[in-house]
Amino acid sequence: MKESVIIIGGGVAGLEAASQLLALGLSPVIVERSDHLGGHVAEWYRLFPDLSAAQDLVGRLVDAASGARIYLETEISRINPLKDGYSATLNNGDILFCKAVLVCTGFHLFDASKKEEYGYGIYDRVITNRDLEHWFGGAEDSRIMDNPKAVGFVHCVGSRDIKAGNPQCSKVCCMTAVKQAIEVKEKFPEAEVYCFYMDLRLFGKKYEDFYISAQRDYGIHFIRGRVSEVSEDIEGRLLVKAEDTLNGKPLKVRLDLLVLMAGMVSHPQTARIASMVHAEVDDDGFLRSRDNIYSIVESGRRGIFFAGACTGTKTVPETVAEARAAALSAYRYIKEGK
Repeated sequence: MKESVIIIGGGVAGLEAASQLLALGLSPVIVERSDHLGGHVAEWYRLFPDLSAAQDLVGRLVDAASGARIYLETEISRINPLKDGYSATLNNGDILFCKAVLVCTGFHLFDASKKEEYGYGIYDRVITNRDLEHWFGGAEDSRIMDNPKAVGFVHCVGSRDIKAGNPQCSKVCCMTAVKQAIEVKEKFPEAEVYCFYMDLRLFGKKYEDFYISAQRDYGIHFIRGRVSEVSEDIEGRLLVKAEDTLNGKPLKVRLDLLVLMAGMVSHPQTARIASMVHAEVDDDGFLRSRDNIYSIVESGRRGIFFAGACTGTKTVPETVAEARAAALSAYRYIKEGK
């Protein structure tokens, strides 16, 4: 078959999987519904914990996958099983044939406006982590004032939230908040910066060091307690009410900017793709792997593989590692029938 593996999604997982498949002598094709490769990371400014440029990583991934056939602004309309693989009909009319399908549909960011108590879309000075990241990258944003006196970050917006329908931890929000708080202090050294958190989940290599540096070297205030209410005063500043659970008392802080750490939820396309390949969707909306320990990149269907945040919340290193594992699993399936 001309294309031995069809990769659905051209983010970090799809690009890394494509480069690995190329190195193994296979012919991958990437089908990406947006107008660019790199997924969410392509829209980010710097990555934790090294503060490396996101565009550098995306550039390396794109270069390594340059031998793959790539469709941009294209979606898969239908996938049909064949005797020896699958056919995929694209919305542009093209039909591709493959021996295996690798799903890398990624994630979607929680809509912060659903948490009305935080005021996103209501108050001018409430933004999301994505908004701030775009501003770091050079985008104009009138909501971010020059020389703010105080900036706050709210962790777990749409994550670990049963009422919002998302009990899962997004994994990246704590570290993204630490990273962005440091970047705010770098731009506005005189500003007071606060992080309101439920728990700090700092499980990765150098994550704890990064957090300690945020306190020690940048003077960022970490307050354990959920924000209960956000309002606006007559001057347009934000009044944030929270409970400092470590000190056991309520807290009121006036801020010039509040950043909501919108968490990961399953991509709207995930269920549609799952129905095409007859894969199972878990109760969290992400794809269900064969198991959650040994075969996380495998589905319950022959020739259908997963990588990255389509199966659950992931960091970039986890996504890269899964993409490599999925590429190898697809290769073994094609060459050895395993």
